[in-house]
Amino acid sequence: KDVQKEQEPHVYLSKEEVKEKIQSYNSSVTDKLKMTLNANGIYTGFIKVQMELCRPITVQSSQSQGRCAHSNNETAFYLPDGCVNTLHISSTNTVREVIEALLKKFFVADNPAKFALYKRCHKEDQVYTCKLSDREHPLYLRLVAGPRTEMLSFVLREHETGEVMWEAFSIPELQNFLRILDKEENEQLQILKKRYAAYRDKLEEALGGVWKPG
Repeated sequence: KDVQKEQEPHVYLSKEEVKEKIQSYNSSVTDKLKMTLNANGIYTGFIKVQMELCRPITVQSSQSQGRCAHSNNETAFYLPDGCVNTLHISSTNTVREVIEALLKKFFVADNPAKFALYKRCHKEDQVYTCKLSDREHPLYLRLVAGPRTEMLSFVLREHETGEVMWEAFSIPELQNFLRILDKEENEQLQILKKRYAAYRDKLEEALGGVWKPG
């Protein structure tokens, strides 16, 4: 269960503290995704971002897997559940830049402003989620939390938390969404028809057994 949590205050580290943190971080890494400290004090490393998108994304590609609908050179499709992407970033990269890099990696044509990056923390048998501000630095959060994703993980979601802001989508995007919904509605209708046809057959079979002539 996700529990929304207020943002924690940002604690800045000295250069020596950063160096010690990176050494400790690298000694705990199990997947070879270590951090590197440069002479100028900027460090680089990797973060993993889980994609939790409820609506289809629009990409500029004609070779996309999954349920899709086409419009010119753009394709709208749903990302698979639990899709995780690994990014190599620096300590200077902001949340907004990370979102843009993720979308660029997937060739997503949607406006980056439609998406938000969340941090997810596990504490006391509960899962806390907090939307990160555009100015925060994900690699710094990764360094402070350590490499264990059960302690801290990143999640990309749609930016809207309430009503869907459909006016933020383009006409081709909306048309693609309608085609996808029509296809899904037809698929669900066929499933329901088969289910009730089978149910009707069983009822007729049962009635035939009850009303046998004496």
